[in-house]
Amino acid sequence: MGEENTTSWTEFVLVGLRHQKSPNIFLGLVLFMFVIALLGNSLLLFLIRTDSGLQTPMYFFLSQLSVMDLCQVLSIVPKMTVNFVTQRYTISLYGCVVQIFVTLAVGGSECLILATMSYDRYVAICRPLQYQVLMRRKVCYILSAFVWFWPSVQAMTSSLYVLPLPYCKSNVIYHNLCEYPALIKLSCSDNSKYEIVTFLGTFLILLLPLSVILASYIAILLQILRARSSGSGHKALGTCLSHLCVVGLFYGAAILTYMTPVSSYSAQKAMINSIFITIVPAMMNPFIYSLRNRDVLSALRKIFAKSTLHK
Repeated sequence: MGEENTTSWTEFVLVGLRHQKSPNIFLGLVLFMFVIALLGNSLLLFLIRTDSGLQTPMYFFLSQLSVMDLCQVLSIVPKMTVNFVTQRYTISLYGCVVQIFVTLAVGGSECLILATMSYDRYVAICRPLQYQVLMRRKVCYILSAFVWFWPSVQAMTSSLYVLPLPYCKSNVIYHNLCEYPALIKLSCSDNSKYEIVTFLGTFLILLLPLSVILASYIAILLQILRARSSGSGHKALGTCLSHLCVVGLFYGAAILTYMTPVSSYSAQKAMINSIFITIVPAMMNPFIYSLRNRDVLSALRKIFAKSTLHK
């Protein structure tokens, strides 16, 4: 017992990919989604930065979402790929903590930016005459700063908490990445009180933005139903439903991962959930939120027209 208390692992083994039934197919699928996410979000960022018609609050927040998606996939997929190619599945404690910080900070920021975007759409559709005042540039900058700051503080708190913990149970993590619940489960100290605090913090950063999203889209849907123009109403309705599908996937997986007790943590479910929290939204967001948009498609045509003229 004394040896267990004095020995703590400083390196962990990520065996999630190695224990997949078809690791080559799994990694190939992840890499395909990774490339699509990189191309889609990079293209969207380029269009928003270069096209004057996209300098609006809606696209400002979309650019923030794209940056978050890029940070999320870049913090996970390259490390996973290198581990598989080199057959070295180890990660240091500090590397693990950094991965936890990025995942929590960016994931929390994405929760808040989705809520901010839904509020922006609510103001644009339901209160159009007040849009220029309610969503002026200064307000957008304040919202953006808050979206990045609050989750980063919470993520830093969790990261600093897990860093000095003694890990004497095992150094094997049955996952493709380091997650907060997985690392806590390997600790041999009593973390029950901190788990309660973390649960409350997660509740605030997940369910409060989700309530804003649902309230905003309910108001938008009611406004659409009252609209006289059936054509525009059907188009807006389809857009809202597609947005809600992405939100449902993201929030559902996040709640299952971070709002369940550590004692009931399942590595197999966590691996699936992590895909739906990180890679799937990063791949789908550029298409659902923007590349189906008429303004974005117009900016894309301008780029192609310019490149054709220069040939």
